[in-house]
Amino acid sequence: MTLRYRIFIIIGLIIASAAALFPRTVTERVKRGDGFVYDTVRRVPLKRGLDLQGGMHLALEIDESKGAVPKKSEAIDRALKVVRTRIDQFGVSEPLVQKSGNDRIIVELPGIDDPLRAQEVVQKSAFLQFQITDKTSALEKALPRLDAAVKNIAVATTTGTAAAAAPKTDTGAAGVAGLFTKDTTKKPARDSAKADTATTPTVGGFSKLIQQGQMPGEYFVADTDLPTLESYLSNAGVQAALPPGKVIRFGSDSATLANRTYRTMYVLDQRPIITGEYLTDAKPNTSPTEGTIVEFQFNNEGGRKFRNETSKHIKDFMAIVLDDRVMGRPPVINGAIGTRGQITMGGKGLQEASDLALVLRAGSLPAPLKIAEVRNIGASLGKDSVQAGITAGIIAIMLVVVIMIGYYRFSGVLSIIGLALYLLFTFAVLAGFGAVLTLPGLAGFVLSIGIAVDANVLIFERIREELDHGKTVRTAVDEGFRHAMSAIIDSNVSTALTAAVLYQYGTGPVRGFAVTLLAGIAASMVTSIFVVRTFYMIWLNRSQSAQTLSI
Repeated sequence: MTLRYRIFIIIGLIIASAAALFPRTVTERVKRGDGFVYDTVRRVPLKRGLDLQGGMHLALEIDESKGAVPKKSEAIDRALKVVRTRIDQFGVSEPLVQKSGNDRIIVELPGIDDPLRAQEVVQKSAFLQFQITDKTSALEKALPRLDAAVKNIAVATTTGTAAAAAPKTDTGAAGVAGLFTKDTTKKPARDSAKADTATTPTVGGFSKLIQQGQMPGEYFVADTDLPTLESYLSNAGVQAALPPGKVIRFGSDSATLANRTYRTMYVLDQRPIITGEYLTDAKPNTSPTEGTIVEFQFNNEGGRKFRNETSKHIKDFMAIVLDDRVMGRPPVINGAIGTRGQITMGGKGLQEASDLALVLRAGSLPAPLKIAEVRNIGASLGKDSVQAGITAGIIAIMLVVVIMIGYYRFSGVLSIIGLALYLLFTFAVLAGFGAVLTLPGLAGFVLSIGIAVDANVLIFERIREELDHGKTVRTAVDEGFRHAMSAIIDSNVSTALTAAVLYQYGTGPVRGFAVTLLAGIAASMVTSIFVVRTFYMIWLNRSQSAQTLSI
């Protein structure tokens, strides 16, 4: 490679590195109050880690409120993998996700600016099902049984209330006589009955709470009646009266009519035609007709199954159910569907679609998780400690400068110029990969400085040996770089492999150390071999008659 091309490459690297490290102002969708707005945000290329700037701490446990979870330890291990994948895709740099004991997952997120969103992403079960809406009017046929079950609840509630309100009796004569004695200090019985009717189900209550929708299996429930209906559905007697082979799921959409808000409710076939276990990819998008959507893709096996099942339900409505909630209005199946499909977000924004796509890609949780502890944590290093670390790094660099120039003189000056570019390139690589500066990362950075200087020492010592053998300056420089190359590559490759292993099997701070070390190794290879040699070539071209080299 000619000298001109070498100079152009170095200048290009300097410009690209400076651009990567330059703070920029961008317009982003951020949360303000109860909603999201577009605001101008100043972005710094290199963020600080949890130990330097603080962040968010979450402790997650298996939620057994709806039933015991079998093989709890195995469920925690599987949930750990899913949560780690979600956090990695969430965009938080250098997170810590690890198992604590046998029943808890610890998540630490540095510099998180939307803790509620992070909690939702971590907790969402993301169990995806595709179910056909009922077209047999099964719920209408079961309404007499359901109303009877609600009537039984009313009778049991009234009986229980009356028994609780009845005064305690004595087995003696005075106690029996007291039952026939009017107590003027107590409220009339009709007042108590009036107060109890507010919580007592009414006869025919189930059928009165729902209204038929426009598509098969679709119903509407007023928001004010929704808690009552949900309490009915949680009753064992009502569940037994539901039509067999069918399930009731509420939708994510709502409608307003005559100043009242209604929630959609769907009766679906209990057996899903396919689940999200075959899903391989999901990404957010926007549609001119349907608004924000999430496009998904199945693997080949899932595509065959989906095509086969949908071909049996042409002109039927298919509900897309996520965590027992119907996403959007069920679309009609006009033809067999293969490996690709989409989920309509029902008026929600692109951020919600991105979060849904994220959890779908990461997979569903094997068991529901609950947040056992959440808190914001401060930086573990104080301002004085950070300043002391920076001071120590500056002192170390200055000592390297003095030793290299004092021992290798002119060649030492060239290595220091290369070291300055090494610092620039390393920080640019970290910024390009979105890395975060942590205390272990700074340690890896200082270690890579020693590696960069070590490469120059090997080269200079080989050049000195060639000069001692009586070779010319140009030949000595060429031979020095050529003979030192194998030793430099061996040492850097072995260190890079070690850093790669740390990154693969480490978490949090260990990964931060590995990332910084790898970036430093890559930058040191460029500066010590390519940049410093280019400096030698420039000097030799300007001093073609040079007979000696201060080294």
